[in-house]
Amino acid sequence: MATITLKGNPIHTIGQLPQIGSIAPPFRLTAADLSDAGLDNFKGKKKILNIVPSLDTGVCAASTRRFNAEVAKLNNVALLNISADLPFAQKRFCDSEALNNIVTLSTMRSITFGKDYGVQIVDGPLAGLMSRAVLVLDADNKIIYSEQVPEIGQEPNYIAALAATRK
Repeated sequence: MATITLKGNPIHTIGQLPQIGSIAPPFRLTAADLSDAGLDNFKGKKKILNIVPSLDTGVCAASTRRFNAEVAKLNNVALLNISADLPFAQKRFCDSEALNNIVTLSTMRSITFGKDYGVQIVDGPLAGLMSRAVLVLDADNKIIYSEQVPEIGQEPNYIAALAATRK
């Protein structure tokens, strides 16, 4: 269990992020077209997993925009933005913001993602949503960067996450 904060108040996740050097747990999440998608859809690519509570918040929207802009400058890197938002809302957000370097994935049909990745919030007003976290995976799905953002209202460390994609 990780302790994070929401506006300075402690809340908890169901577990810890997978460790650097471990292989990322497989998952099946819902893509914008309502199909199932997982890590196997991005074979041979490095992956940034930008895990956010909801695109309907300012910080989640900001991190999505920033990673979208930054990943456009990288080669062979897939940006997977993961939230509990419905695929329709994710698509509407990306279309309205002209974000086209991103793959949105919803946890709407997944009962295991939050637990497997240790990011499901278990108490407080955001219980059931995912915490803000970033994982970078190499082309073989080995975790090469991991960040559990300590305060929900804080943006992730973009520089460190992006640097990991260049290794």
